[in-house]
Amino acid sequence: MHKRPPCPRPPGVPRWVAMFHQPSRDSWTVGAESPDRACVLYAVGDMAQTLRARGEEATVALWGPKDGAWHLFDAPAGRAPAPAPEAPAAPADRSAPGAGEPARLAERMTDRRHQVLMAGLSKAGLYELSDEDGEAVRTMADLLDEPTVRRVAHWLSVAGGER
Repeated sequence: MHKRPPCPRPPGVPRWVAMFHQPSRDSWTVGAESPDRACVLYAVGDMAQTLRARGEEATVALWGPKDGAWHLFDAPAGRAPAPAPEAPAAPADRSAPGAGEPARLAERMTDRRHQVLMAGLSKAGLYELSDEDGEAVRTMADLLDEPTVRRVAHWLSVAGGER
């Protein structure tokens, strides 16, 4: 079992800092820093999704100011939700120009709505979803139109403290 070293305190004046530990590098690196906590949490969500997409795992430590000094807060899970399993694509008929374009457009729009919902969940501080949660997000992306998805994402970001 791989044991990681404890997260070092960031240097400098206390501010919000997300430190990432990747087992492949066996070291801590600053992933995001800002005077605003919401910005750092948003970046953590994006970075965690990127790492998961690459098939990598990471641990996140969230440092911030408390009573004028550094404090290690309970970090958000450094794991992004597993990507949706891809359905096998039907081979496109290349003989007819424009064949398959409406299907590709619909798929891209659904993917876009899924991204917007995942970003909203990330802003709300929800980074690790169960399979059941992932299925619920995919269902919402399939059923809701773009303006409704954006409204739901806005509600999630407000719930996460971003105004």
